[in-house]
Amino acid sequence: MLCISLMPGEYFTVGGSTVIQFDRLSGERAHITIHAPREVPILRGEVLERQGGKRPDCVMPLSKRYVRQLPWDHRKKQALAELRRALDRMEDSPETRLIQERLDFIFPGQTTD
Repeated sequence: MLCISLMPGEYFTVGGSTVIQFDRLSGERAHITIHAPREVPILRGEVLERQGGKRPDCVMPLSKRYVRQLPWDHRKKQALAELRRALDRMEDSPETRLIQERLDFIFPGQTTD
């Protein structure tokens, strides 16, 4: 089985007439576009199975490495910024430093600008 990792905008071809392109990530969903001839049936796995079709043997189960993550959105970014501002107003103490360290650990590289 071939396993391909793609960055947004990258694509691969199947045969000479089908193109699959990775569009973007949105939360924990990957958006892809498929360009294929009309005579090539394209069916989501859940629809295939709901209609009585058999799950293909080559479909792998969800990886044990998969970790469900909460999607990062504007509201969560705002909440983090509010927490950091509140910490800045608090007196310096071991507890405030611990909270700051833990926020930095949980949200590494998350800017609040």
